[in-house]
Amino acid sequence: MPRVKRGVTARARHKKVLKLTKGHRGSKHLLFRRAQESFMKAASYSTRHRRERKRDMRRLWIARINAAARTHGITYSKLIAGLAKAGVAIDRKLMADLAVRDPGAFEKIVASAKAA
Repeated sequence: MPRVKRGVTARARHKKVLKLTKGHRGSKHLLFRRAQESFMKAASYSTRHRRERKRDMRRLWIARINAAARTHGITYSKLIAGLAKAGVAIDRKLMADLAVRDPGAFEKIVASAKAA
């Protein structure tokens, strides 16, 4: 049985990694070993930041809702508590969008929270 020569598969693997690290600085997109390290690090960062992005967005929505609520004379926590008491099921993403794009609708939400 002849031996297996790995030139073709190794080159393909190297090319794949080098293509993925295109745009990385220095030798991290030129040399395979450095590129492999750089790619693994980038992949771990992207995984971590996908989770962080969700937290950041929620934080942004809360800040927007709080700012809009305070213009109507109510704090964020009282608004959320009032909506829960009133049985209004609206998520923070939608509420933040209403606060920015449709202040009239947001005012009605605040009114229903204050009434409860």
